Amino acid sequence: MHNHMVVDNLSTTFAALSDPTRRAMIERLSHGPASVHGLTEPFALSQQMISKHIACLMRARIVIKTKRGRESVCTLRPQAIKTVSDWAFTYRRFWEESFDKLEAVVNQMKKEEARDGKRHG
Repeated sequence: MHNHMVVDNLSTTFAALSDPTRRAMIERLSHGPASVHGLTEPFALSQQMISKHIACLMRARIVIKTKRGRESVCTLRPQAIKTVSDWAFTYRRFWEESFDKLEAVVNQMKKEEARDGKRHG
């Protein structure tokens, strides 16, 4: 059950990260909290669209939105992105090991070619 929950959370997180506007918002929030208005400024989007993007980031638990007086402030939750990083790290090791094996095969082939070249040369 735990593994299913992790995968489901990853799916939600990947869906949130799939949009360039949301990734730009995350980049902005990586420098510190920002008001919803502050997140809206760099984008040529309606307030309604910005709110939908923020809601998606909140569903993925990447962003927390709190009220400060009349203003809503968004704060990044880096733990949510760390989950993606941890998941991807497993596959990074796989690819690094695969590349190491490929490099060994290529080096062996080069040695055999050099040896064959000396015999025929």
